[in-house]
Formats: sequence, structure tokens, C-alpha cells
Amino acid sequence: MKDETPCPKCDAVENLAGRSQMTRLADFLFEAGMLRKTPRSGYQFLGSGAENVAEHSFRTALIGMVLARMAGIAPERVVMLCLVHDFHEARTGDFNYVNRIYNTSNGTLAMQHATGGTGLEDLLLPLWEEQEDGETQEALLAKDADQLDLIANLVEENALGNKYAAKWLEAAVQRLRTDEGKQLAGAITSTDHTDWWFKGPDPAWWARKAPEK
Repeated sequence: MKDETPCPKCDAVENLAGRSQMTRLADFLFEAGMLRKTPRSGYQFLGSGAENVAEHSFRTALIGMVLARMAGIAPERVVMLCLVHDFHEARTGDFNYVNRIYNTSNGTLAMQHATGGTGLEDLLLPLWEEQEDGETQEALLAKDADQLDLIANLVEENALGNKYAAKWLEAAVQRLRTDEGKQLAGAITSTDHTDWWFKGPDPAWWARKAPEK
């Protein structure tokens, strides 16, 4: 007897099989846009702060570039690893550390379905696997970049008065794996997050009256 149980995992591939490569590339870019609408769920437990996965991935990629330069290696691969590290969450959503106690997701399958028919499979799937394995120097730097983006946000939340952010900071710093990541974390946690704009102009600038119209 034929099994009539629906197989959405199969349909996700089969129903798109007839689309052209260019159409699948358009699909892929629309899927990337979903990351703008996918919240990072850990802030629900922190009680303050908010960001979506696209915002997180952007600064993670920049941090990866910085770490690669610090390590004396070409930054391109680290940046690519950072860009791809949470792409699967367009399909799975973001599981924070509490969620992960009870839930799992198949990120590899999500990436296979997202890239299927795009012509990007041979580029993106090895990157996904590399960052998941976390064994190469580039992957370790990318994982540290992921944590450092969170650390930077926690520094801001702590400065704004969320006392729990300090507890989260302590845990996040312990996840860092590379010397470069630990060094950069030291700078981030010891720097006022407003200095880059507030200390730039002469102090008299902030005391000036608004110009009369």
C-alpha cells in the first residue's frame, strides 16, 4: 500500500525542480530577505534589545573581516562563512540557548533546499559544512565573530541599565576560541559604546545652541 503521508521535505525540492536557474536565484534572494523579518530570539529572555538575523549577520561579517586581518589571513573566506552561518534561519527560525534544550533543527537540509537549483550549491554548502564543523582557522574566527556581535550588543544593553546583560557577557566571552577573538573582546568590553560619536567633535560642539532660522 502506498504511503500517503505528506512529505513537505520532499515537496520543498520536487515542487521547485522545474524552475530555471535564474528563477531559483531570484528565489534565493527573496529568501535572504526573510532574514530581515526573522528576529533573534534570545533578547526575549534578556528583556531588552532587539535585532533580526540580517542585522546580526551584517556586523558578524564585518567582525570576521577584522579578525582575519588581525590573524594575518585573507578575510574573504571568513566573511563568506559569517554571511552563510545563519542563512538557514530563514527557514528554521532562530533557536536561542533555552530553545535548544528542547528543540532541534536541520540546518543542513534547509541549506540544501535553499540552494537547490541555484548553481550556488558548490559554493555555499561547503562553507556551511566548514563553519558547522568549526575546525579550520577561518571557521573558528567566524564563530568568534558570531559571539563578538552578541558581546557588543550586550555591552550596550549593560550600559543602558540591564543588569542581566553582565551575566550574559560573562558566558559569551567564555565561548571565544581564538586569541584574536579574545583580544578584540577585551577592547569591546572596555570601550564605551558611545565614544565613537560623542568624543569625536570638540566638546564645545555639544554645548552650542541650535542655529537660529
